[in-house]
Amino acid sequence: MPVVVVANPKGGVGKSTLSTNVAGYFASQGHAVMLGDADRQQSSQLWLRLRPPAARPIRTWEISSDFIARPPKDVSHVVLDTPAGLHGWRFKDVLKLADKVLVPLQPSIFDIYATRAFLDELAETRHAGQLDVGIVGMRVDERTIAAEKLREFVNGLGLPVLTYLRDTQNYIHLAARGLTLFDIAPSRVDKDLQQWQGLSHWLDS
Repeated sequence: MPVVVVANPKGGVGKSTLSTNVAGYFASQGHAVMLGDADRQQSSQLWLRLRPPAARPIRTWEISSDFIARPPKDVSHVVLDTPAGLHGWRFKDVLKLADKVLVPLQPSIFDIYATRAFLDELAETRHAGQLDVGIVGMRVDERTIAAEKLREFVNGLGLPVLTYLRDTQNYIHLAARGLTLFDIAPSRVDKDLQQWQGLSHWLDS
């Protein structure tokens, strides 16, 4: 059972957007998916309550920021949305559960350096062969200088940038209805789905 943890100690970087869409991707592949939310704001839980009954099912389980339990065995894929400020024993507990860690990161100097220590720790874990870690550039045009600086910074740590997700209202409008890119006609979000190809391959590997 692969467990994908979406983590970044900085708030407002798009963790819940990425978590819900990863869960939606797995569900679109016919997997039995569970989405956990360890964030006190419970954004992913709110999204699940908005999800229409006709959409592909995504389950949840009781979880809190103080106790991160192992997911039930009757699911095949798990996504865990984590809180800002994740560190210490909570961070270590999360890593014990994880097969893969996705780090959403915006291409600003403030976001990059606010997460430097966190990324260093993940890089060490990845180099030890204990974890698969990938970076997702959020709200960014990969053709910009900012995107290039982000790539240079992350490559210096030995971590891969899996994709860049553009700044679009599609994610916002779909989230308000409990949906993801993978719940609607592909022709409506073709440009966004193209950006998910590399990330989807990484998730499936």
